Amino acid sequence: MEDRFKPYKQHIVYTLINVILLGIAVFLLRRPEPGAIEIIPPPTPTPAPLRVYVSGAVLKPDVYTLSPGSIIKDALEAAGGATSEADLDNVNLALPLRDGMHIIVPHKGESPPQTASNPPGISSSNASNLININTASQSDLETLPGIGPSLARRIIEYRETYGPFQHIEDIKGVKGIGEATFERIKDYITVQ
Repeated sequence: MEDRFKPYKQHIVYTLINVILLGIAVFLLRRPEPGAIEIIPPPTPTPAPLRVYVSGAVLKPDVYTLSPGSIIKDALEAAGGATSEADLDNVNLALPLRDGMHIIVPHKGESPPQTASNPPGISSSNASNLININTASQSDLETLPGIGPSLARRIIEYRETYGPFQHIEDIKGVKGIGEATFERIKDYITVQ
């Protein structure tokens, strides 16, 4: 029986090879193309608006919502401006706002207040209001935004253990003070 197919053996092999190649070609041509991959950039985080309380010698004391990057002058304008009795020489109008800030515009003849909700430097343009983190008491440190009693104690313990801070950035070595807290307090602290 083998002899009967011998003359066709070569044709059968070529035909089988052609059928296999044709099957592969059909498979490859009918395969669905991968869809175009669309790269969507991550959404840009929108900074949260700042809420500040403006009081003292202003026309409309209240809580105002302002855009990030605003300064004290913007908050005063939102409050209708300063009254004629306002002592604007004791207010740093160019100081950047922070969320939750309390801005007290002093009347002429009164000294600018310093409270926990109003860290030093907010009501005064003078650099002497900066807190020296090498000598500040616990109550002084607690006036800084985001610094409570336990964090103030840790700052004091850190400087007693490791010596005085050489640069304001060194305060980030204190457990609990990361980049975000440092950004909130850096405008209010100094080392001397």
